[in-house]
Amino acid sequence: MRALILLWMCLLPGLLHAADTGDVRVKDIARIAGVRDNPLTGYGLVFGLSGSGDSPRNRATLQSVANTLRNFGVNVELGDLASRNVAAVLVTAKLPAFAEPGQQLDVQVASSGDARSLVGGTLMLVPLHGPDGKVYAIAQGAISVGGYQFEAITASVQKNHPTVGWIPAGASVEQRSPLGVVGDGNSLSILLNEPDFTLAQRLTQAVRAALPDAQATAEHAGKVTVGFAGQRTDLVTRIAQIENIRIARERRSRVVVNERTGTIVAGGDIRIGQVSITHGDLRVEVNTRYSVSQPDGLLIRPGSDVRTVLVPESRIDVQEGVAPVVAVAEGTSVAELVSALRTIKLTTRDVIAVLQSIKAAGALDGELLIQ
Repeated sequence: MRALILLWMCLLPGLLHAADTGDVRVKDIARIAGVRDNPLTGYGLVFGLSGSGDSPRNRATLQSVANTLRNFGVNVELGDLASRNVAAVLVTAKLPAFAEPGQQLDVQVASSGDARSLVGGTLMLVPLHGPDGKVYAIAQGAISVGGYQFEAITASVQKNHPTVGWIPAGASVEQRSPLGVVGDGNSLSILLNEPDFTLAQRLTQAVRAALPDAQATAEHAGKVTVGFAGQRTDLVTRIAQIENIRIARERRSRVVVNERTGTIVAGGDIRIGQVSITHGDLRVEVNTRYSVSQPDGLLIRPGSDVRTVLVPESRIDVQEGVAPVVAVAEGTSVAELVSALRTIKLTTRDVIAVLQSIKAAGALDGELLIQ
């Protein structure tokens, strides 16, 4: 315990300094042009399912099974296949930048038919193609499913999605990644994750200060081009130097609202102008009661139109209370506004409606993002 306390005391000044400056590394807010993942897709079959595979209605699955068996010298007709131990699946993976042959990739498998579960299945050899149609990896292996489904005659139980699974390190790269650093060897481009003119200008100045022999130019809000004069340079060393440059990041003033879950997330520096908020308390209740209308007399001639009917009786009650008023001073933060709205018993969804109205009134200094 004493060692942990001493370690914390040693790290605390550095952490406080980083928190005060607000500096971030370039590699945390930007990427080098051309350095990105590449999507891979494939189609295959999962064998070994315990009766939870595709039904005989899926002729594509039956045709795929027949084609697979022919590769092993077994000729069968589609009408001879009736097993539910096989499922047709789509296989996806991501090929990282600079991937070399032999590198292992994680693979995701998803059912494309009416299979109930992929639990216990094994994916047969599947070629994975890139957007250009070339094969870059091959996948095969036992599927790990984070769920299950069990069925009986009159009951069933299911957890998560048993028709989607993973194969850790289930693919092997057969061809290197086609993409790399964009440039002629003496230049490169830095792409900001969130384009911003201020941040692009700061990045340009920071690169010029850290690399005096480099020529940095901000092409636009999301791209900075860096050129190196002279002979062909070592781009790996240059990129490593650029990625570790620290610059001051100016965060966007943004309030994120999720209407489905009632979540509100706002930065602490977002301020609200002077505004007065009134929230009406109107409640309308509609009650419907059904009464039975019985015809007079005890004997009713068969076939007549005289019968017992249900007569609805509706009553509407309207209750409107005194609308509370909340006055917000200039410079109030969103957190203080939400706290004030809570004092008048507003729900989270009511607070969201108020924030939308404040933004429409022009009193919210920031972007309101509704999900």
